[in-house]
Amino acid sequence: MYRYLDKTWQEYYSKKPEQYRALLIKWRSEPTIHREERPIRLDKARKIGYRAKGGFIAVMAKVSKGGMNIHVPTSGRRPKHYGAKKISGVRNAKLIAIERVKKRYKNMKVMGAYYLGEDGNHKWFEVVLKDEHLLPE
Repeated sequence: MYRYLDKTWQEYYSKKPEQYRALLIKWRSEPTIHREERPIRLDKARKIGYRAKGGFIAVMAKVSKGGMNIHVPTSGRRPKHYGAKKISGVRNAKLIAIERVKKRYKNMKVMGAYYLGEDGNHKWFEVVLKDEHLLPE
């Protein structure tokens, strides 16, 4: 079954049907980091180690796309508030998504993340987390 789920998503990524574009439009209006009721790509979540029981959650993270050269304003403000310093070309978008989710859910352990989609401005990743206190394995 998971093989067919993966094949369906690969078809979505290659052909970009109307439903996929509608999904991206919906995701664009949602918050940057938000918890999902269940994983969107169940096949990928199960490969990482997700189980449908208490202690496992799936969180979607939105990361901006674009070049690393950010225009620095010339008007008077301190360098900390330029908004051009915390962007690094060393880390990829997936790692940035994982770091942001880790910062939000401090008591959870990150099991992994996977790609969900992208448009012209953003990339979306889903991060699978596990509560170590409920599931101490």
